[in-house]
Amino acid sequence: MVRARIGLLGGTFDPVHIGHLLVASEVRGALALDKVLLVVANEPWQKSSWRAVTSAVDRLDMVARAVEDVPGLEASAIEIERGGPSYTIDTVRELRSRCPGIEVALIVGADVAAELGTWHRSEELRNTVELVVVDRSGSPPAQDLPGWAVTRVRIPSFEVSSSDVRDRLARGEPIHVLVPEAVIRLIAMRGLYALAR
Repeated sequence: MVRARIGLLGGTFDPVHIGHLLVASEVRGALALDKVLLVVANEPWQKSSWRAVTSAVDRLDMVARAVEDVPGLEASAIEIERGGPSYTIDTVRELRSRCPGIEVALIVGADVAAELGTWHRSEELRNTVELVVVDRSGSPPAQDLPGWAVTRVRIPSFEVSSSDVRDRLARGEPIHVLVPEAVIRLIAMRGLYALAR
């Protein structure tokens, strides 16, 4: 029996941008994953304590629009449906209960990999997933992660972050190409990040 291999790229996605899509698509291709779920955090416990976060529903809608025409990528509301703070180990366990036998590849950037020890129940997570660490061309690779089953995927360097996009919007600068057009339209329609039509 062939087991489904699912990539899990979690995040706040506030807002989603082309860098997220690049990472998800490159990892899916490199590892021949059946699909990659972009899992929108309900309450991103590591961020919501120090800045206002756009509503989970708006962030999910942005991700859904961003991936609607990208083969093998899907928006996931699993953490929003569960409610409360978003912990990756709970998401992995729930995915496995919904789809017994799946293999889960947890996708993280090299910067995030260095912080895995701070994650909720990280030791349990370490024994449950294949960790896919994304290294960017031109940047030093992530440190070794003893005890984790690690696969490394190198992607083209592309410097963009959600905070950069929010800052550009606050300054009235364009975000075209950095953010899918369907997402830009949704941001304008809903007046997110103080951008109104």
